[in-house]
Parts: sequence; C-alpha cells; structure tokens
Amino acid sequence: MTSHASPYNPSVTLFELDTFAGEETVDEDEALSELSDVPDLPKAGPSKLTPKTSSKSRKTPSKAEGSPSKQKSPKKSKPIPSSLETPHPAPDNWKTVYDKIKEMRSKVVAPVDTMGCDQAHLQEADPKNRRYTTLVSLMLSSQTKDEVTDAAVKALRKALGGTISVAGVIDASEDTISTAIGKVGFWRRKTQYIKQTAILLRDNHDSDVPKTVDELCALPGVGPKMAFLALQVAWNLNHGIGVDVHVHRITNRLGWHKPPTTTPEQTRLNLQSWLPKELHLDINYMLVGFGQTICTPVRPKCDQCTLSSEGLCPSAQKPKVTKSKSKTVRTTRAVKLVKEEVTGDVKEDSDGEMVLLDDEDGKPKIEIAYEEEVKEAVVVKAEAVDNFPSVMNSEE
Repeated sequence: MTSHASPYNPSVTLFELDTFAGEETVDEDEALSELSDVPDLPKAGPSKLTPKTSSKSRKTPSKAEGSPSKQKSPKKSKPIPSSLETPHPAPDNWKTVYDKIKEMRSKVVAPVDTMGCDQAHLQEADPKNRRYTTLVSLMLSSQTKDEVTDAAVKALRKALGGTISVAGVIDASEDTISTAIGKVGFWRRKTQYIKQTAILLRDNHDSDVPKTVDELCALPGVGPKMAFLALQVAWNLNHGIGVDVHVHRITNRLGWHKPPTTTPEQTRLNLQSWLPKELHLDINYMLVGFGQTICTPVRPKCDQCTLSSEGLCPSAQKPKVTKSKSKTVRTTRAVKLVKEEVTGDVKEDSDGEMVLLDDEDGKPKIEIAYEEEVKEAVVVKAEAVDNFPSVMNSEE
C-alpha cells in the first residue's frame, strides 16, 4: 500500500493498494455467492471454499403457496391426409398385373378369407355390437396373424357372456380381457386400449363406432389402416385404402412406387392418387390373401406366380440350380465268394438280379450283383458258410 498527497488538495492524503493496472480486487466468497444465481454452471473442479447462499437466488413457488399449476391440454389428433399435392403416376401395365393377381386369388383360400375382420361380426345380432366387434377385431389384429386374432375374438366373446359390446367391455375387468386376448401381440397394451376406447365410445359416440377417419384415429390404438377398414366393413363407406404390411410389401415388389415408399401411409397416398376408387374396397383383401399364400414375406413362391412366369414382376426370384455329385459305391454280400468260370444260360429273377438257370437239384449255381453306377458285373459262385462275418469288403 502506498500513500501520496492529492494533486487537487495537498492537505488530503490518498492511499492505493498494490495491484496491477486495470485489475480489481474481488472477495472470493462474494463471487461464488453471486455465481449461485446462474443455473447449470459447469464446475471446473473441487473448491475448498463453501459458497454462501445468495439472498438474490430465485425461489420457485410451490403448489402449497397457491401458485397456479399448468394443465396439459389434450393432444389433438392431426387430420388424416386423403390425397397428395402431386398425384403419383399410374404404373405401366398395372391393370394387367391387377387382373393376374385377382385371377390367382380366386383359386386359393387365404386366412383372411375365413378369419379376417369382416368375419368377426357375423356372430353378433345387434347392429351396434356388429360394428364394435369389427373395430375390436381390427385393434387386435395389429402385429398378429389372422388365425390368432380370430381365436382371440372368440375367446373374448365367450369371456363377456356370448356377445361383444361396449357395455360388456366396460363392465369386465382388465384381467378378464387380457386372459381372453393373451395370445395376440402386445396384449397388455391392447387390453388398455380396448377398455379406454369403450369408455370413449360410450361417452362421445352413443356406444357406436364413429363414421369418420379422424374420429376413429382419435381413439387409442386405432390407426389409419384400421380406420379405413372399419368404415368399409362397419358402415360400407369407401373413404380410402387400408394399407397393411402385405399391401405395402407387394406394391413395392411390383415397382408401383417411384421412389419406393418406406411407410404404409406413403403407400396409401400413392395408391389413392391413381388407383380407381371402385377398386379401393377390394385391393386390401386381394393383396393380403396373395401375400399370405404366394407372395409371402420370406421365400415367396415365385414358381407358383403367374407374374413371375410372364415377366411382369421386377422382383421375381429365379430358382437356384444346384449340381449334385454322384459317387460310385461298391458293396459285397455276407457270404464266402469263390470265383470260377461260368457257363450256361442266365436270366433275371423277380428281384432284378441275374442268375444262372437252375440245375437238376433246383438250386442256382451263381448270383450276379451289380450297382447302377457300376457298369461291369462280377460273376461268382456262392457257398453258404456257418459263422461267417456279417460284412466282408473286397475290391475286384
């Protein structure tokens, strides 16, 4: 510390600390206290000093103090698009391909024909229950084969007392529902979705299935594919194409999308932009059955497909040709073999073996054995020997 007289008043003495030019002295405790107001400050390392609690630190009001809590507004489902801004061009020869698939489908019975969602409601008498059963069947069908879905619908009907209704599902416990549908994919989540959907239908739709795609997609566990199929089966309304994994896979294999689509929704919008509307109802069932029987996900049966044989499918697989190697195998009989010169007539017996004509005592003199791969024959005389080894190898 230094002292000197003030240049303005000689009677005043000024004192200065020994610091570098432009540097200020800061109390370290005070500095740490101020930094406590800065949120999420990364620590440079451990400090020996304990920072003081700043009086300026912000306080978050608790609910007990009467602060208003923010209520999350329910999510509004986005409208389901029905068309593309720029329509996808119709593929070349699509009608020929469509008719060929339709012809093949007429000759086979697929699981979807007997156990699809359009079959589930046939056991219900009440119109509302018929429509609701169709919706439940579609909700269960996600990531599940038709055979398993059909069995689950029947088990659920039995568990609910013989009919599937909104009121019955609401009154039933989750354990009852989950036990009935336990073999479908994601059964735990579907149990919750079915219960929640039943309550929403009762409260908002007079215990009936809605008539619009957007209202259906607002229900838990219901997507566009289910919505379009539900409208077709329950209300006979053609508002769009139900695209599942089979329709998505097969139309891409056929090269109907340029570029290839990556989601079922892209596939649906592409198809709806060029496929005539009167075919929207049929294409799902036609391609689903085709995908279940011929154009399967793994190892498609291209050898049974007309499109493959007529060069109409760009993804057709050619059968693999495998070369088999043949080996010559020599075998011998478990008898003592004595070579000798043979004379006399030879004939083929009932077993296909060559023998000499019988002599006076009725016993054949020799037996000639040969393999199909070996062209030369070995002529020997056979004499039975007691206690002879069961197998004897010899090279000629």
